[in-house]
Parts: sequence; C-alpha cells; structure tokens
Amino acid sequence: MQAEQIKKRNKRYDKYVEAVSPKTAMLPSLAKSFWVGGLTCVIAQIIFELYTLAFPSVSEQAIIGFTLSTIIIIAVFLTGIGVFDKLGRYAGAGAFLPITGFANAMASAGMEFRSEGLIFGSQVKFFSVVGPVLVNGIVWSTVAGLIHSIINAVVG
Repeated sequence: MQAEQIKKRNKRYDKYVEAVSPKTAMLPSLAKSFWVGGLTCVIAQIIFELYTLAFPSVSEQAIIGFTLSTIIIIAVFLTGIGVFDKLGRYAGAGAFLPITGFANAMASAGMEFRSEGLIFGSQVKFFSVVGPVLVNGIVWSTVAGLIHSIINAVVG
C-alpha cells in the first residue's frame, strides 16, 4: 500500500515540477549558445594572433599559455563586475566553455565567501571547486594512460 502512495505522490510532484518549470525554446537557446561560444573562441583566436605578432620569438606553446591566461583573467573580471552571470543566463552553455566556465566557478565561489576572510573564506572555496576537478582529471587520465599502455602492450 505504501509503495502505491509513493508512486501517486511522485506523479503529483512531477506534474507540479512540469507546471512551474520555465519553458525554453530549444532552437533559440541553441542559437544563443552557439554564437556566444563561437564569439568567445574567435576572441581567443584574435588574442592568440596578437600575442604571436607581438612576440614572434616566443614559442607557440608559450603563446597558448598567455592566451589561456588572458581568457581566464577576462572571465574572472567579467564575473567580478557581474557581467558573466548575465551572459550565462542569456547564452547558457555557450558562455561556459570549459576554461571560462571554470574561471567563473572559481571566482564566484571566492566572491561568495569573501566575508569569511581571505583564508577560510575565499581560498577554501577556490579549492573546494578546484579540488574535485583536479582529482577527477588525475584519476581518469591515469586510467586512460593505463588502458592505453595495456592496449599497446597487447597489440605490440
């Protein structure tokens, strides 16, 4: 009997969630996401080209690092002045390309807890965001490396 009541409750809840959830038009949302994400990539490419012109003797890998650092600084700055949140609401996933979204997540967490102090507020929250990303990156890249090594050993 109780299982039946739970199913009825869940159905009522699902209907409620559907009724109060905002409806989004998929095609316009995808278009906004596409053009904002594309524009972000174009801006990054322009920054890369400008660094390449300004520093012709610097290696391409170093220029890539400069470009990524610049994009991160821009994303953190836009987060700090409240523009990135508005951009995220407008463009959805298009605003959260991996590096800009990660920079936004770190800056937002640090800003939210700054009242608790530099160490126990901002810095702790930076690492609460970064920690799981680094752990997952290290674990899964190790797993991928092991699988790659095993396949190479078996195939020859």
